[in-house]
Amino acid sequence: MKLWMGEGDAWALMTQSLLQEQGWERLPEVARTRRGKPYFPDCPHVHFNLSHSGHLALWGVGPVPLGVDVEVVRPRREGLASYILSDEEWAWFAGQGGGWGLLYTLWTLKEARIKCTGQGLDQTPRTIRVPLLRPGQEGERDGFHFRSYGGKGWRGAVCSAGEEPLPWEILGMIPSVSIS
Repeated sequence: MKLWMGEGDAWALMTQSLLQEQGWERLPEVARTRRGKPYFPDCPHVHFNLSHSGHLALWGVGPVPLGVDVEVVRPRREGLASYILSDEEWAWFAGQGGGWGLLYTLWTLKEARIKCTGQGLDQTPRTIRVPLLRPGQEGERDGFHFRSYGGKGWRGAVCSAGEEPLPWEILGMIPSVSIS
C-alpha cells in the first residue's frame, strides 16, 4: 500500500501521484458506490481513498479496499469523547490521560474503517470498533489492519481489509510534518 501526504487540493494531488505510480496517461473514470465511496470501475484491482482537513491531504492506493482519514486537531465541544467512544475505548482513553490528540487518533481510526468498508457513518460512532493505538502504532481488529499517524496538530489513520497486513509505504509528506 502506498500513502501520500501533501498540501493543497486532495484530488489534484492524488491524481498526479496515481498517474505517476500506475504509469497511466490519464485517470480512469471515477464512479461512486451507493454510499459515496469512490472507485475505478475499469480498474477493480486498484483501490484508493483520500481525506483532507485544513491544509492537509492524505491518500492511499493499494490492492485491497482501504480507507484513510486525516484531521487537524482542534478543540471541539465538551462531551464529544463520551459520544464517540465505546466503554472500552473510553476506559483506555481516560487511562492514557485523554486529550484532543488522543481523541482524534481514535476518531481517524474509526473514519478510516468506515471509509474502507464504504458503509459511511450510518451508525453511532461508539459502535465502530477499532484497535486502541497511539500515533505510529499498528493493530488489527475484526479482519481489518490499521496504522495510526500523528504529528504536532494533526492525526491520521489508514485501514485496509484482508487477512494479511499490507506494507505501509509513505511516498510523500508535508515538509514540516513527520509521519511515523
